[in-house]
Amino acid sequence: MANIQFLVNNLWVAIAALLVFTMTISVGILEVGELGERMNRSLLKTTMIMGSALVVMAVIGFNTAFAPTIDGIIGDPFYMPGLMLGAFSTAANSVNFINGIWWSMLPQYFGTGLSATTYFLFETAFASVTLALVGVVVLRKMKLSSFFLFSIIYFVIIWNLPAAWIWNPTGWLYLMGMRDFAGGLVVHGAAGVAGIAILVRIWQEERKAGLKTSMQEQIKLNEGWLVLAILLLVMGWFGFNPGSVLAFNSDVIMVAVATFLAAGSAMLSTMGTKYLVSKEAPGILYAVNGILMGLIVITPLAGFVEPGSAIVLGLLAGPIFIAGERYFSRFKWFTDPVGLLPGHFLGGIFGVTMIAFFTESAYAAASGNPTLPNGLLFGGGFAALHQLGIEVFGIAVVLITVFVISYITITAISHLTNGLLTDCAKKGN
Repeated sequence: MANIQFLVNNLWVAIAALLVFTMTISVGILEVGELGERMNRSLLKTTMIMGSALVVMAVIGFNTAFAPTIDGIIGDPFYMPGLMLGAFSTAANSVNFINGIWWSMLPQYFGTGLSATTYFLFETAFASVTLALVGVVVLRKMKLSSFFLFSIIYFVIIWNLPAAWIWNPTGWLYLMGMRDFAGGLVVHGAAGVAGIAILVRIWQEERKAGLKTSMQEQIKLNEGWLVLAILLLVMGWFGFNPGSVLAFNSDVIMVAVATFLAAGSAMLSTMGTKYLVSKEAPGILYAVNGILMGLIVITPLAGFVEPGSAIVLGLLAGPIFIAGERYFSRFKWFTDPVGLLPGHFLGGIFGVTMIAFFTESAYAAASGNPTLPNGLLFGGGFAALHQLGIEVFGIAVVLITVFVISYITITAISHLTNGLLTDCAKKGN
């Protein structure tokens, strides 16, 4: 019976991985939808990201994130099946190993019976879409060759460290008690701060080129592309959040319901807040951004909350996005028209902190997190305050680490490639 359940779990998570992979390309479609046909290079960029993720994660990145960690810091790159998922290995048990249960899916850990190959596909899809989010600040400014080089380091260590710390059951933050269900910090928050590191370096090069302000990208809606993008992203999120249960059980649908309730209520609150602020009809752009903001905010705690809490979180998400958009639009040393900072960065961090407020332990246990206490709003008391401290500490450590490594990496690439900027960025047009 257990073997049948494990087979069903593998089938479901493989399907979820496929759905998440569609999100990488969908981010490129979203850029075209918001910024017009001149952003067709975004489709090439996101296609390159997906290919790079598959190869680099197979060669080494999967192990540095998800193999048993070395002192809780980074996964052992030579853990079986070794580099390139055991390709060309002469070990007699290599094939059996990669088709057998991955170590963290054994009963003493997550206990869902996923194979190494299934889990590889699922987490590689997450790594891929995270870099796609980072890449929305590249726009027409950064050479794709430089961004491709960045992707290699990104899939070896930059994305992998937070994943190893928080999602790996031997990671030091996981052992401390930090939880992030589907990536409010590992995906969205960390993508935001990596994007900030790239923006800082781009601005330094723009100033060196003699520009007084950074080249600004203007919204130029293509509603057909925009609607297609949000449709694909919503479909992808069905793999993103429910797939993070890492099993096919009754909690999968509960997570899906929480996810989409948050998206719907965030759309309403975003459009409503925009109308109250501007006194103008918000239109399709804010409907799309509202849905995205709700999906982002619910991601780190979708497996921990009841439907009513998901609606409340969505309602809170709208004003946060509008406030963040107004704040970040003041800065002229960068441009972020697709909303990495007010959406993914702020929304992801906000969602992670809300774990300590909205979690209900019965829902958390059903999604494989039995040690999470009730949140402050559900009588968690001191245990919830302790959880809040852990989450905030983890956020600070991850943001600082990702920013520093990303900035060092992108600066080194800049020196290696004679600068990051494209010709049009140097001219400011």
